Amino acid sequence: MYLFSIENLGSQKYQPISLVKGSTIQSKNMFKDMGQGFKSMVGGELGSYTKMMNEARDIATQRMVDEAQRMGADAIVGVRYSSSAIAQGAAEVMVIGTAVKFI
Repeated sequence: MYLFSIENLGSQKYQPISLVKGSTIQSKNMFKDMGQGFKSMVGGELGSYTKMMNEARDIATQRMVDEAQRMGADAIVGVRYSSSAIAQGAAEVMVIGTAVKFI
């Protein structure tokens, strides 16, 4: 499965099939969350949150790809990610794109 931003598709002709999406909500455990709270007071990267968000993007992306493959798509174009805080220490990652079939 290929993922493209619409700007990088080039001259390849395709037929849109449908909007596809993937999402997940991830959280850190309470003890790691407290440690990150202390880290945020002194500055620097919050490593466990970075890892959490990377894992969440991977899960959401795989769910989107799985949906596109069930439709028989060759690629997904116009891929966009968004995230939002759901609760203290929890975030949702959403990815959307358009499943396409190459002509």
